Amino acid sequence: MDKMWRDRWGLVTGASAGIGVALARELAAAGVNLVLTARRGDRLQELARELQEKHKVRTEIFAADLARPDAPPRIFDFTERRGIAIEILINNAGFGQYGEFPQVDAQRLLDMVQVNCAAVMHLTRLYLPGMVQRRRGDVLILASTASFQAVPYISTYAATKAFDLLLAEGLAEEMRPYGIRVCALCPGSTESEFHVVAGQQKFTGKSMESAAKVALTGLDALVAGKSSVISGFGNYLGAQSQRIVPRRVVSKIAAKLFRPNK
Repeated sequence: MDKMWRDRWGLVTGASAGIGVALARELAAAGVNLVLTARRGDRLQELARELQEKHKVRTEIFAADLARPDAPPRIFDFTERRGIAIEILINNAGFGQYGEFPQVDAQRLLDMVQVNCAAVMHLTRLYLPGMVQRRRGDVLILASTASFQAVPYISTYAATKAFDLLLAEGLAEEMRPYGIRVCALCPGSTESEFHVVAGQQKFTGKSMESAAKVALTGLDALVAGKSSVISGFGNYLGAQSQRIVPRRVVSKIAAKLFRPNK
């Protein structure tokens, strides 16, 4: 972990569960003060107390639903009013939804694009100018192994994660001259609530990675200046092997794996 992060402020979205909690714990262990945001304020309060007691860091919580377009500016205004300069931005919040596209609630799909794409872009746009001015800063964006191909029956989710991956890789090169590191973290199946929320438990692999391992992989890659990282050697091989197979073939294979039983 980067020792230069000690006593700096970080912001973690989706900090109430899974990888978000693990990222917050890793950052607090490194001495980072944290602004924690998610929809569930009670969980944020519990995590904030844990991090304060265990690591003696400062914490602030702000309950917000990133499906609301006004959430990113409200979070930004919250940190500005408190005089908190965010130097480590962790865009972790996101969700998926399994099912045939015409059968999935339209608002659910629109909220997914808002949380997984628009909120990520908006928060990053709000906090990057300050990092540019200070000539330092770090941004981690949660993408997915689904970023690398179309995945039928979670088509919208895969498309949003492709956006996250390409946004991070592009910004990594744009921001490098300013001393700012940007990295996309691409996990596969991870021990979290994600699959339950998405309604795809039966398609979850048995060999899931721990959220703690995924979080450490992402933060280490960010410190190393990588523009993206795939967590897990098996996930890495799977993502890379798709490059030598026609895209339509990959989609057809994924469709067979994910097709619902009728």
